Amino acid sequence: MKIKKAVIPAAGFGTRFLPATKASPKEMLPVVDKPVIQYIVEEAAQSGIEEVIIITGSNKRSIEDHFDYNFELEYRLKQAGKYELCEEIRKISNMVKIVYVRQKEQLGNGHAVLQAKEIVGDEPFAVMWGDEFTDSKTPWLKQLIEVYEKYRASVIAAMRVDDEATKQYGIIEGKAIEPKITLVSRLLEKPGPEAVKSRLASVGRYILHPAIFEILPNTPPHKDGEIYLPDAINILAQKQAVYAYEFEGIRFDTGSKLGFLKATVHFGLKHNDLRESFKDYLLKKINNSSYNKNK
Repeated sequence: MKIKKAVIPAAGFGTRFLPATKASPKEMLPVVDKPVIQYIVEEAAQSGIEEVIIITGSNKRSIEDHFDYNFELEYRLKQAGKYELCEEIRKISNMVKIVYVRQKEQLGNGHAVLQAKEIVGDEPFAVMWGDEFTDSKTPWLKQLIEVYEKYRASVIAAMRVDDEATKQYGIIEGKAIEPKITLVSRLLEKPGPEAVKSRLASVGRYILHPAIFEILPNTPPHKDGEIYLPDAINILAQKQAVYAYEFEGIRFDTGSKLGFLKATVHFGLKHNDLRESFKDYLLKKINNSSYNKNK
């Protein structure tokens, strides 16, 4: 069955970016000239997704406004003769069908995914975290879809990490069955380097069998009362095949301040209108003696 739907949980408070996210969603923070969530929706569209379900919460209305038509803005741009910019703005609203579902309580990312059950129905679907994306030749999600089409089973995006990062990610244990493909036996949440031999971490993209919707309501919550999707995937892996795929591309986690800055620098240096002047600026700052002293 073709992967046609993708779920993007985007209901979190974005506390790591306060006060910037007090009234504006973290998903709407701009990386150069596009908000983070636009990069993710573009990836979905480029991967063949037909319908995106965005799970929202309070103070997230600007996400809906961003992907809606803005007739007054388009009129003003046309009046000013900015036809190319007007066309670019219009394309944002036409990329893919988008449905919004409100998560009324902050009960974890697993609970957020569960809110999409009625819309997804009984078919495999994608999950895309709302603050992670890549710069890659083949769209990140499309890489996972290609693995799903080969094995017809759930797929987790994975990457190799160092010892310290085992304290920050869910770590995948399993059996390598071919280059970059691992049959998952279990997921361990932030175990630390002494607890596992594996250095394969689970990150921001999934293709999931709809059986996950039957598992999530019965997944034990953590001490904070939240249900986490990786816990449900761990249970799923005990019942049917789940694969991990080591994707190709440069991943950015804009949910952290450092990750957001890295994404801004990376895409700023790729921007045709900014590349040279931005590069010169960065080099001057790095070589500036007073800057190095402050560091």
